[in-house]
Amino acid sequence: MRKEKHPKGWNEIKTNDSWAIFKIMGEFVNGFEKMSAIGPCVTIFGSARTKQENEYYELTVNIARKIAEAGYGIITGGGPGIMEAGNRGAHLAGGTSVGLNIDLPFEQHDNPYIDDDKSLDFDYFFVRKVMFVKYSQGFVVMPGGFGTLDELFEAITLIQTNKIGRFPIILVGSRFWKGLIDWIKETMLGAGNISAGDLDLIRIVDSAEEVVELIDAFYKGHTLSPNF
Repeated sequence: MRKEKHPKGWNEIKTNDSWAIFKIMGEFVNGFEKMSAIGPCVTIFGSARTKQENEYYELTVNIARKIAEAGYGIITGGGPGIMEAGNRGAHLAGGTSVGLNIDLPFEQHDNPYIDDDKSLDFDYFFVRKVMFVKYSQGFVVMPGGFGTLDELFEAITLIQTNKIGRFPIILVGSRFWKGLIDWIKETMLGAGNISAGDLDLIRIVDSAEEVVELIDAFYKGHTLSPNF
């Protein structure tokens, strides 16, 4: 029997893959210890590229301010754009303002509206996403790009498969989200790849008042606690 050979030099490659687990564990431990002390929060997602003059930046500031006034902290990805607007709104309301920063080559830098003791830095997207899901009592999803969609659909999937408890997932901006929702209904649901009940996991609104009403209504019948 012929012995299969590895590509040239394969067995000469030295890696530190096994040791990376300690860095990953360190990020989890640091994140769990800091986030567990913060209390009920709502995460706001959206594009890092949104400028201050954009209507959704101003809307995000207003949404975050009203959520903070309702007694929740605000968590964002810590960067510019919609993330900055979310932290800014929390800051204006005197509420808890958390930033979960990720090391990226071009876009990411922490914004000035994060509380000094609540800015966490991550190298690993998957560790950071665990923190969002575990310590958020709701997701408010503003217009964004691939990263925003990634975080949105991961949350929907985890709830749909009962890996975490249900919490409000609110899409803001019906004009922006309409095409995606129409496609989900017509194509995904039409093909039988999701059930009609899965559509109930998300709500679409256009105002800050509607966001707070949905969150408050949900927690009249649910306990505020970490999600797993």
